[in-house]
Amino acid sequence: MTEQDRPERYVVVERPRPQVALVTLNRPERMNSMAFDVMVPLKSAFDELTYDNSVRAVVLTGAGRGFSSGADHKSAGSVPHIDGLTRPTFGLRSMEVLDDVILALRKMHQPVIAAVNGAAIGGGLCLALACDIRVAAAEAYFRAAGINNGLTASELGLSFLLPRAIGTSRAFEIMLTGRDVSAEEAERIGLVSRTVPGADLLDACFDIAERIASFSRPGVELTKRTLWSGLDATTLESHMQAEGLGQLYVRLLTGNFEEAVAARKEQRPPRFTDDRP
Repeated sequence: MTEQDRPERYVVVERPRPQVALVTLNRPERMNSMAFDVMVPLKSAFDELTYDNSVRAVVLTGAGRGFSSGADHKSAGSVPHIDGLTRPTFGLRSMEVLDDVILALRKMHQPVIAAVNGAAIGGGLCLALACDIRVAAAEAYFRAAGINNGLTASELGLSFLLPRAIGTSRAFEIMLTGRDVSAEEAERIGLVSRTVPGADLLDACFDIAERIASFSRPGVELTKRTLWSGLDATTLESHMQAEGLGQLYVRLLTGNFEEAVAARKEQRPPRFTDDRP
């Protein structure tokens, strides 16, 4: 194995701004496909960053012209811990590796912003949808590719996440036709929050990340948690109770609200300590 082919080099973690981490899928020659040699170190990177208290927001992007092209049919890489397994169990473990990456994004303490720089296809679309915020370069596009490959379009939570992001009718149409969704359409239907020129993509995401980092840590973490739990909620009443408890938690245990009021009165940025004097 050459130095260039080492799996740990397929995921690069940088600190472009204070309190912001940039995670880059770094296999551009394969359009950052979801080979196991990429996904295993990606999961490890998320596991490390979620407990890095110096990081308040994470940006995820791809190197080259693709965000992620989904499954890699030519160079899938190695699945860990499979010695002695039969084909059915090997298949289950393979899917578990990919499922764990999607779930890790949701469970991270920090909000994760997908900087979709190019194609987000199949599993790559799922990867973007699992992030908390999505910003697209003008040249980006999205495709639920499973149906085009003679498979189901539903994978890695796509049939759960996409209807919640853009509505059921649009999600059904996109998944059943396998057509490309341009960045412009993605913004119009709510698949991404905004579209920017490709040269401005990372800076736009870093600006969002820095703004998030300026707020209360428990406030941000609880907001992310309750937004996701709202997607799982079976009743409005139960979700409102969870929201209310989170609000009381921060209100009673910190002096953040009083600081915000004082800062507005004094016309200065608030300095949240996440503690009560």
